[in-house]
Amino acid sequence: MSETSQGLPQTSPLQRNGRRVFWLVVLVSVPLVTGIFLFSDALDTFRRLVRRFEDQATKKISRTSRLPLSPAGAGVPALQTISFPLRSVEAPKPELAGQFLRTWQISGPNICKALRDAGVETTEWRAASMRSVSYECYFQRVYKRDEVRPLSSVHLKIRGNARGDIFEIRAKIVGPKTDAQGRLDPALMRIFETLVEQAGWNDFQDTLAPIRSLRDVEGQRFGADFSFKRDAESENSFNFMWVVAAVPGPQTRTQAYFSADRWVTPPDPRISGDLLPTWQLVKR
Repeated sequence: MSETSQGLPQTSPLQRNGRRVFWLVVLVSVPLVTGIFLFSDALDTFRRLVRRFEDQATKKISRTSRLPLSPAGAGVPALQTISFPLRSVEAPKPELAGQFLRTWQISGPNICKALRDAGVETTEWRAASMRSVSYECYFQRVYKRDEVRPLSSVHLKIRGNARGDIFEIRAKIVGPKTDAQGRLDPALMRIFETLVEQAGWNDFQDTLAPIRSLRDVEGQRFGADFSFKRDAESENSFNFMWVVAAVPGPQTRTQAYFSADRWVTPPDPRISGDLLPTWQLVKR
C-alpha cells in the first residue's frame, strides 16, 4: 500500500471492489432472509387453516353417516318431504276478488230479490224494453201528488245486462217522510241499508248515517262513485247514485291480477304428486 502526497494510505482498486461486493451481498441478503421468515410464517398459518377445514369436514361426515339410509341402501340420506300449502301457489280465486277489487259480488236478480225480501217491492230482473239489451228492476211509489207533479214519492232503479252484471243503481226521493229528529223514515232507509249490505263493501257502511239524516255524502272509493245529494232545483228532493267502473292505477292492476287468462293452469295434483323433484332425478 502506498501513501499519497498528504501522507494518507491509498486504497487499491481490488479493495474497493471487494467492499462493493460486500455491501451488495448485505443488501440482497437482508430482504431475502426477511422474505423467507415471512413466507414460513404464512405457510404455518395456511397449514393451520387447512387442518381446521379438514377437522370440520370430518365432523360433518361423521354426523351425516349417522343419518338413516335410504331403502335402496346406497348410502344416500333419507329425504324428508316438505309440503307447501296449496294456497301459496294456486291462482287467485275470482270469488275473493271482491276483497281487493271493486266488483259487484251479487247479481242484479239476486239484489232485486233481496230488496223484495226486505219489503221493497221491486220488479223482476227483465229487459228494459222489447228491443233493449239493458236489463233492470225498479221500484216506484207515489205517496202524494198535486195536479202537476208528485209531492212525495220514491223511484229506485238497478240497471245491468242479461247476465245479471250490475251497471248502476239510481234512486230519487221526493218529499221523504221523517221523524221528529229529521231522520229518514225506516221504510225508505231500508232501501239503502239493503243495498250496502248486499254489496258487502265495509268502507260504505259510514254512508248510511248521513243518508239517515238527509245530509249530502259523495265520493269515489277505489273505483266506486257514490253520492246522495239534495236536488239543486228542489229543496225537498234527493238523488242517489252508485256506479262501479274500473279506473287506471291500482284498480286496473288488481283486475289484471285476478284475470284467469294471465295464470298458467296448475298441474293435476294426482299426477304431479307422484313425480320426483328434478334434483332427486339428477342425484340418481
